[in-house]
Amino acid sequence: QVQLVESGGGLVQPGGSLRLSCAASGIAFSIHTMGWYRQAPGKQRELVARIFSGFSTNYADSVKARFTISRDNAKNTVYLQMNSLKPEDTAVYYCYAEFRRDYWGQGTQVTVSS
Repeated sequence: QVQLVESGGGLVQPGGSLRLSCAASGIAFSIHTMGWYRQAPGKQRELVARIFSGFSTNYADSVKARFTISRDNAKNTVYLQMNSLKPEDTAVYYCYAEFRRDYWGQGTQVTVSS
């Protein structure tokens, strides 16, 4: 059974930082593209960042230079380091894994507010 379990969300002030983690089980982690999407209230789910099996990365323009995605294949875990957070980063963040099909986590809430 495939499981993607996110952690690290919470409430942070503008300008602050959070680190999201996603622990995967039930998949051959190293061959999967891993990534993060987010969905704000009333908006469509959007890609935030992804990291391929070869460790190359893509980022949404809105988070470039602020967010960093990384993966640890030994721990079957993908991370999203989020710095200089803005109120518009407030959303539920979902971890996903992709190789021939997609798998999704349950999501973790990130709220950026003073």
